[in-house]
Amino acid sequence: MLGHKERDQGELFITGSLRQLLPDDHILVRVDRVLDLAWLRAEVADLYCADNGRPGIDPEAALRLMLAGFLLGIVHDRRLLREAQVNLAIRWFAGYGLHEALPDHSTLTRIRSRWGAERFQRIFQRTVQACVSAGIAKGEVVHVDASLIRADVSWESLVAEHVEAVAESNSDAAALAERNAKQTGRYKKVCPTDPDATMATNARNRRLEPAYKQHAVVDDVRGVVLDVEVTTGELNEGQVILARLDATAATTGQAIVTATADAGYAYAKVYGGLERRGIDPLIPTKAEPIRSAVPLRRFRYDARHNIVTCPRGKILTPGKVQKHGRFFVARSRDCRSCSLAKLCLPRGRSARAVMISADYPALLRARRRRERWSAEDQRLYQRHRWRSEGFHGEAKTWHGLARAVRRGLANMRIQAFLTAAAVNLKRLAASLWRVLLHFLGLLDLVRTGEEPARSVRPALALIAIVGR
Repeated sequence: MLGHKERDQGELFITGSLRQLLPDDHILVRVDRVLDLAWLRAEVADLYCADNGRPGIDPEAALRLMLAGFLLGIVHDRRLLREAQVNLAIRWFAGYGLHEALPDHSTLTRIRSRWGAERFQRIFQRTVQACVSAGIAKGEVVHVDASLIRADVSWESLVAEHVEAVAESNSDAAALAERNAKQTGRYKKVCPTDPDATMATNARNRRLEPAYKQHAVVDDVRGVVLDVEVTTGELNEGQVILARLDATAATTGQAIVTATADAGYAYAKVYGGLERRGIDPLIPTKAEPIRSAVPLRRFRYDARHNIVTCPRGKILTPGKVQKHGRFFVARSRDCRSCSLAKLCLPRGRSARAVMISADYPALLRARRRRERWSAEDQRLYQRHRWRSEGFHGEAKTWHGLARAVRRGLANMRIQAFLTAAAVNLKRLAASLWRVLLHFLGLLDLVRTGEEPARSVRPALALIAIVGR
């Protein structure tokens, strides 16, 4: 017969925990099994008065609310608290019962401002160390990449920045200064509502957008995010990679053996810096730009004696050391009598000069090695595409990192740290059974396939139940 359900409920009585109403495979339930925030109160205690004022929100409850939002892709505080009003999983994860009032959304804003980006960075680093302790991250083979994040500004708020003063008395001079600024790339749009965001693009056929740039280091084993940092959008990733690898090694306590990156990092200073750190770079070199009929590769550089020889065998004289290298200049009389002078000399110059960067030998070694990449090198570089780039896609698709939630570099860094922490907690929760085996000393037993002793079989049964 056709059933009927009464919709009116006078009262709702629940005995026990809200956990009983949640499925075992819910993301917040799985993350709660591996999330330990007992240390957080001591971490932020110095930011609060010990014996005066109203009691603040429990730091663990506040952080759990934020993490729940990033895990579920609800990154705006107002929407998160509205969802928490009716979402039993968020209430249970943050420790709020059905009868308890949730904090106002502005409270989370004040907490972030009080704690600052550095404390959220330490929260993220705690998740990295937990993954290393659990054995799902080693920090030996890492993948480095950067991604643009659209700033939280509108196109209508952008204004043009004139580098040169246009209010000069001579209108022709003002127009010339404006035209030169356009040609040199300094004629850009800026956003007064978020000055930290700069105009950038990830492809030549796409327009510039106000953006930040996230730099991430991802572990090869399980895709754990080992380090993350945010800069302005126009900062080149080659200026950041060495500092991020140093920070990664400091966090994991493990020396990096191999680092992969795309051709956007293929600079001589990057190859040289990696060699000095004992890191094997798997970075494909860029094709040398041909700006002359006699390009730089036609000049032979002797690093041992610091000598440059031109295609006709003439030695170039080393000049003054510059910031990133040194100029080597040929003698005028050698160039006048050279048969390649018409092709080699720039217009208006009587002698050829070439710039040799400080780590140019490292770049040459990288070019030679790229031609001899082994099958293992090719495999690791293929993993870079779905490990590092996969993390950026996951963070933007599922965790709200496609666009900045708030304005300012500090707020953007907090968003990146919380997103990376949420991703690491997901990785840790997915490997819960390995974590439990590790702490019980049974990981080697499982790897070898040996029969477990009778005394540890109940523990294995418990792992099977809890790790569902």
